[in-house]
Amino acid sequence: MENIGHNKALIWSDRWRLGALSKNELMNIGFVSVIIGLLFVLFHLMGNTVDNLGSRSAFKWMVSRWGDKVSFGADYSHGYLIPFVSLAVIWYKREEFFAAKKQVCQFGLVVIVMALMMHWMGAKMQQTRISLMSLILLIWGIPYYFFGWKVAKLLIFPCAYLIFCVPLNFLDALSGPLQRLATTMAHSMLVDMGIDCERVGTQLMSPYFQLNVEAPCSGLRSLLAMTALTAVYAYFTQRTFVKKWVLFLFSIPIAVAGNIGRIISIALVSITAGQQFGTGLHHDWSGYVLFTVSISLMVGFGKLLNVNYLELFKSWKKAYLNHS
Repeated sequence: MENIGHNKALIWSDRWRLGALSKNELMNIGFVSVIIGLLFVLFHLMGNTVDNLGSRSAFKWMVSRWGDKVSFGADYSHGYLIPFVSLAVIWYKREEFFAAKKQVCQFGLVVIVMALMMHWMGAKMQQTRISLMSLILLIWGIPYYFFGWKVAKLLIFPCAYLIFCVPLNFLDALSGPLQRLATTMAHSMLVDMGIDCERVGTQLMSPYFQLNVEAPCSGLRSLLAMTALTAVYAYFTQRTFVKKWVLFLFSIPIAVAGNIGRIISIALVSITAGQQFGTGLHHDWSGYVLFTVSISLMVGFGKLLNVNYLELFKSWKKAYLNHS
């Protein structure tokens, strides 16, 4: 019984009790609670002016787009994970946050005012996306004002990463070009393989199969998912700002190539195992396989970016000279 009591004493700390907190700590907790409450009122009760949803919540509008199975909103089904990734990044960097020099920065107040004006403009224009962007700017600007640039700099990535939560309607326009690109490239490669195939619009027709590359198969969903995944991978693995962006941008051709490979694999499986299996079971599972390949390419390219080629050349030259 004494050991149990001793273990509890190690687990429990008096610092968790409100009575153990100082007056300044209690005031800070109360002040943060007020700010969170104001943000809740501003964006949950007055965040959306679009009439067809039946709610004034910007959060409800956003979540409804994540689950949209008709329009391009289905491509944002990964939105549920994005806030947790941002929080995980902050937790991982917590020691740097505690060690950062903190001071009030007046420029942060300018950011807050700009964000509030964005929200007002989004409400007037009935563009909830603009309001959500202003919320992200507020989440960054408030700590910027109270704690200064050192903290704000650490918050740039986790706050900017929240943009992947916001359904951007202009990306829907990419669906058509991605359909045509994937169909054209797949058709060209199938013909080069010696397969009798004809392209009609976004359809691939052959004596062995008939494939219609519809909007959900355009690759937009995999493109958005790959860019979101590559962004956080590049942030943690690349040493320089330029390399982070190079790896992030590389995710776009990776995702497009993966979707083209998926269409070709469906055609080949339809030829060998029948169209019912190719456009059925294989179609449903091929995306996971090619997404795994895309992740492997992302990791491989990231490692190539981290190679010190100058040191590698020097070591190779030294070994060559010694061998000679």
